[in-house]
Amino acid sequence: MTHILALDTSGSSCSVALWSDTGLLIGKEEPAERQHTQRLLPMVKELLWEADVKMSSLDAIAYGRGPGSFTGIRIAAGVAQGLAFGIDCPVIPISTLGALALRYHQQFSAPNLAYACCLDARMGEVYWGEYIIDETHPELALAQITERVCTPAQVKMVNAVYAACGSGLLVVNLPKAITASAQSVCTDLQPRALEMARLAGADYALGRQCAPEHALPVYLRDEVTWKKLPRYQ
Repeated sequence: MTHILALDTSGSSCSVALWSDTGLLIGKEEPAERQHTQRLLPMVKELLWEADVKMSSLDAIAYGRGPGSFTGIRIAAGVAQGLAFGIDCPVIPISTLGALALRYHQQFSAPNLAYACCLDARMGEVYWGEYIIDETHPELALAQITERVCTPAQVKMVNAVYAACGSGLLVVNLPKAITASAQSVCTDLQPRALEMARLAGADYALGRQCAPEHALPVYLRDEVTWKKLPRYQ
């Protein structure tokens, strides 16, 4: 029996989830603006208690590796690393954009549909990714482009038939054609641990885990860009 715990603190909410290859999938999510560090571990404890699963029984710990809030993704990576070191298990980094695509797929699914995922990156930029969900393996989010941070004007679609989701769709100067051409649009959807747990289950089966010391956040925005905008520090 395989158990995987997933953590996400990349946005305004804090979420945890537990996945098992027996079919178990449960999660908790709550608003936690600036309270991620206070809520994350208590939520983990509550979730494992409800599932009657011991921390020592976990086979891997997944976390939202970004992109997202710099502080948030550092928290998830740090907690995942600490827990994994404590029980000697691997970690599984999960893209927040890929998790967002899978979450939207649960609500709006159609054959050969791509998912344009766009999160507000602040500083007049957006985090952008494009995914499809494998029809034969519906717990695999397949990236169509390399995730990136860019100005709204630089956003372009690869697939012609798609749905669009994420807070970045509300950013000023995003090409109106992106939302106008979408089959469906949802701007208030956030990444969460529940979908990350499902993606982690698929990754674990494929051997896509790594040692705890490699539990690192993915910022996308490079240090040079950050230093050019001191007013946001």
